[in-house]
Amino acid sequence: MSNFYHGVKASQVATSISTPVIAKSGIHFIVGTSPIHTINGKTNEIVIANNYAEAVKQLGFNDDFEKYTICEEIYTAFKLYNVSPVIFVNVLDPNKHFTETAPEDYTLKSGIVKLPFEALKDTLKVKGYTDNVLNSDAYEIGVDFDVLYTEDSLKLEILEGGKITDENAILNIGFNKIDVSKVTSGDIIGGYDINTRKNTGLELINYVYPKFNLIPDIIIAPKWSQNSEVAAVMAGKAENINGIFRGKAIIDVDTKEVKTYSETIEWKKKNNITQPSQILVFPKVKLGEKIFNYSTHLAGLMTKTDNDANLGNNSPCESASNKTLQIDGTVLSDGEELILDLEQANYLNANGIVTVNNFSGSFVSWGNYTACYPSNTDVKDYFYCVSRMFDWIGNTVILSCWNKVDKKLSNALVESIVQSISIWFNGLKSAGIICGGRIEYLKEENSAIDLLAGKLKFHIYIAPPVPAQEIEFLIEYDVSYLENIA
Repeated sequence: MSNFYHGVKASQVATSISTPVIAKSGIHFIVGTSPIHTINGKTNEIVIANNYAEAVKQLGFNDDFEKYTICEEIYTAFKLYNVSPVIFVNVLDPNKHFTETAPEDYTLKSGIVKLPFEALKDTLKVKGYTDNVLNSDAYEIGVDFDVLYTEDSLKLEILEGGKITDENAILNIGFNKIDVSKVTSGDIIGGYDINTRKNTGLELINYVYPKFNLIPDIIIAPKWSQNSEVAAVMAGKAENINGIFRGKAIIDVDTKEVKTYSETIEWKKKNNITQPSQILVFPKVKLGEKIFNYSTHLAGLMTKTDNDANLGNNSPCESASNKTLQIDGTVLSDGEELILDLEQANYLNANGIVTVNNFSGSFVSWGNYTACYPSNTDVKDYFYCVSRMFDWIGNTVILSCWNKVDKKLSNALVESIVQSISIWFNGLKSAGIICGGRIEYLKEENSAIDLLAGKLKFHIYIAPPVPAQEIEFLIEYDVSYLENIA
């Protein structure tokens, strides 16, 4: 066809400055245990939920948080702090973590008997008696009886037309039951399973972004993070998500071992909780009769603060310190109340431990430091809101410039990257998210050898706001005011 054209026409070209792909802040990644046997759920697979109902449908629920740590996060994130989404990995495996039980006699009451919540329904062996002699043949599920998990039990109910005709009969019932005590720190840490050829436990964090386009920047493992090996692996994962992204791991002090605030410092040293990627918290907290790991509450409060338009403005620039926690007390693992005064709370802060304070009449998170303090005094490392801002900005510029990879290396490419990030920084400054920031392409950082190899380097300078954690008033008697006395 001829290139000849007679008339007027218009065409479009791509905008030279691209809009940043901003990383969402405060995405929880939790590894733990959940009663998946009640809903035929999944083990060592990534589950995402945006609300309480979604989470319970996929993971089950029981309010025994000591056994089912994922349920603690479901309740805390969705019920108490109303944050989402949350990424879950359950490691409890009904095919691995179970105990065989000897058959016992149970008496029906109006055709119903309640079995333990941990009973695995697919392993039930139900038999009856004839003239006080145990029958050899077992009753059939779905024919003679059916079962249903409730909040605290496995309910067995006889079916009309089945072989069980006496609604108050004695049944001999055996089953295997879930045994959470068989879950180990190794299950939480995970690895590569050569049998299934899949990653497990904390290793699954690298699958989150490819699957959901979300960067899980808050890692928790309530109950398990107090194990030094788990805490170390959590720190390593937080520093190297997908090989390029960064986040924070919230670590709980073991309050079975640590009974007083003064003992936490030695515990921290002994367990080597000293990384900028770790936030160490003490003690446990409670609401009503429920006892929680502090890590789930701080994670919820941090995400809530990030997404408050008047505070974080969809960024981690604001510390969660001195923000209200949804609790009514601080306790140890056994439920014993532990009251911390301001001096004790500040002592913990001074040693890089986030705690709880009730000085102003409500329970608030108290402390701004990562676990690296006081040995590391680089502001980008020890203030956790500043450190999270560095992580967030780094994650965002990676996402924003990913589509620039493998484009023709040219002045236009350099200018496009510089202008796009500069405009974003100007917006962050106007919104009060940073005090200032700039990006530069420096010739001295880009040698001819690097350019020939297709390598570009940009230098970013940023100043996130630091928390105003010490405010002092100087009160002086001004004698001149005495002149006002008539």
